[in-house]
Amino acid sequence: MKQVFTHWLHQLQSFRYHRRSPESLSQLIQILYAESQLNVPYIVLIISSCVIATFGLLANSAAVIIGAMVIAPLMLPIRGLALAALIGELKMFREAATALIVGTLMAIGISWMLGMIVGLEAYGSEIMARSQPTLLDLGIAVAAGAVSAYAMAEPRVSNTLAGTAIAVALMPPVCTIGLGIAQWNTSLSGGATLLYLTNLLGITLACMLVFVLVGYIPLHQSRRPLSIAAALTALLMIPLAISFSRLIEQVRLQQKVRQALLRGTLTFQRLDLLNMETTWVTDPPVVRINVRAREPVTPKQVELMEQFIQQRMQRPFRLVLQVSNIEEVTSEAPLP
Repeated sequence: MKQVFTHWLHQLQSFRYHRRSPESLSQLIQILYAESQLNVPYIVLIISSCVIATFGLLANSAAVIIGAMVIAPLMLPIRGLALAALIGELKMFREAATALIVGTLMAIGISWMLGMIVGLEAYGSEIMARSQPTLLDLGIAVAAGAVSAYAMAEPRVSNTLAGTAIAVALMPPVCTIGLGIAQWNTSLSGGATLLYLTNLLGITLACMLVFVLVGYIPLHQSRRPLSIAAALTALLMIPLAISFSRLIEQVRLQQKVRQALLRGTLTFQRLDLLNMETTWVTDPPVVRINVRAREPVTPKQVELMEQFIQQRMQRPFRLVLQVSNIEEVTSEAPLP
């Protein structure tokens, strides 16, 4: 047991100390500086990944979106941005920031144009899912950023794996911003912008932390840039926490609605819940429930369900039922 503990202690120390030489830092700077350049291959990958991601979002196809994630290059300048902030390399910081900003603006413009050309009146779930970021998205960004930075410090970790993980969190939200602008949907664009900034700051902060932990940068030298990145990320946590609380309340609300349909009165039990959506920006929030019914639903029945939900959730809600009637058809001809 003691030998096992000693082995793992040695591995932990190796993780922290085996890349502290100036030569290794110089090599890392060269690699990340090359990745942070705004050049033709970078622009080609931006255009290609944006077009694929935008069409995937419009088609509501997760498989196509994943394909765009594999080739999206937005994660490349972020690592350079993180290291440049730590070591105070202004030229590298400007190069990385320029590549990131230009790539982001290009993707927004391309997705906006494609959204205008296609002209869909309503977007699918893949787009809407990127308009309400929560603390969970920040956790994903931090984990992806940590893997990406560790891939640079540890050659045995695949850079492709790390890059793909980060691309998951960046290109689709950027394209969603453009698609929201195409519909003049400020709520959609605003939510996607918050998700993009959350992922950007989360990934940057995680990269900076890993570069410090593996020994590239001394802790005393990195305190100020780390503090600034952590403070900016903390500011974003306020709207993310609000959105996360709404997500929890949405789950509770859906459970209460299902409970009303399954365990409520005979009237409620005659309804089959298909899906539901809650609009939280109104006062009171509006709950739209899509149900299937064998008989017409009266305003009194909606009022009773509304009262049931309000009592269980202890806050007012406005209920809107979208009813699909069930039509029974048999092979036998109807009786005269």
